[in-house]
Amino acid sequence: MAMALHLCVSFNSTTSSFPQGRKCKYEGQSVRALPIRILSVGKKRSPGLQLMVDDYVDKLRYYCSVEDVQIRSNPRNARDQRAQVDAEDEAVMNLIRSDDWVVMLDERGLDIGSEQMAELVGDAGNTGASRISFCIGGPYGHGSKMKERANLSIKLSSLVLNHQIALLVLMEQLYRSWTILKGQKYHH
Repeated sequence: MAMALHLCVSFNSTTSSFPQGRKCKYEGQSVRALPIRILSVGKKRSPGLQLMVDDYVDKLRYYCSVEDVQIRSNPRNARDQRAQVDAEDEAVMNLIRSDDWVVMLDERGLDIGSEQMAELVGDAGNTGASRISFCIGGPYGHGSKMKERANLSIKLSSLVLNHQIALLVLMEQLYRSWTILKGQKYHH
């Protein structure tokens, strides 16, 4: 957890927002490109969504390696909501390594902008972690083990997004982050 404290200093972890309106501190500089792994709990994706996700994976591979991992919602077919979340939590935790830098997407997470997302990607390269794992929970959110393990919790929107929309927004923001880091013209 020392990594989380070091990284969150710039994110002011005592508040739920990140200072808006300032430029990314890494813009146009060289940063260590950690592999990105996206763990997404949910039902089978629609073909249209999968096509868009694959397009962003291809775009991101220019900057870093990306792995998109789908985890079946309610893997044990539990009838109880708590049991479902616990089973999903266990499935996700089995895919996270001890040296991963884990970012949990949660509606109660820190509210960050695109420049701050780019800083998050840049900062993660300085942690000693071998990979960034972004975790998108199932319909009832994340379990207690994920909440305890996450180095940082962020939200993509003040709106609650289903896992498929959250995945697409995350993919676009990761691509946008890398264009910011590289000083490219995609972000205005």
